[in-house]
Amino acid sequence: MISESIIQGVQVRLRPLEERDLPTCVKWMHDREVTRWLASVGEPPTLEDEQDWYDRRRADPDSVMWAIETAEGRLIGNVELRLTPAAHRAEIGIVVGDKAEWSKGYGTNTVRMVLRYAFKELELNRVELTTDEENHRAIRCYEKCGFTREGLLRQHRLVDGAFGNTLVMAVLREEWSGR
Repeated sequence: MISESIIQGVQVRLRPLEERDLPTCVKWMHDREVTRWLASVGEPPTLEDEQDWYDRRRADPDSVMWAIETAEGRLIGNVELRLTPAAHRAEIGIVVGDKAEWSKGYGTNTVRMVLRYAFKELELNRVELTTDEENHRAIRCYEKCGFTREGLLRQHRLVDGAFGNTLVMAVLREEWSGR
């Protein structure tokens, strides 16, 4: 589902993703520097593909998604929790698609806000993720937010014609609550 809640942070605001955001999302998905780090992206989507993706997300009760905006209201990315309710866990996925906003702390602020929502509002026990072992910027962000490296999936992804490793990371409620 597309979250109806708005979460205000210092640097970013999380708001419902809207249809009007889709052309910007398509633009990001056509930028190889952006999609290089996204495991679920194959061929760049058309606007129709993105509309189908959006409709599936709206209908999925085990997905909570927000648009990421700067404090000034400019769309820079999106973030999603893919829930496994019976196990009290979720997988987080985030993209800051606006490359001009990379390395400014927006991702870290967003992940911290989503973790607070996951542990306080949804009462989850675990939030996990996978990321490319070479995505050093993302790994730094996740570690600042309390994620721990749990494992390595060797030669898990085919990226630009070469096999790459995928890092598995997670944070537990008991680890986060001490932050």
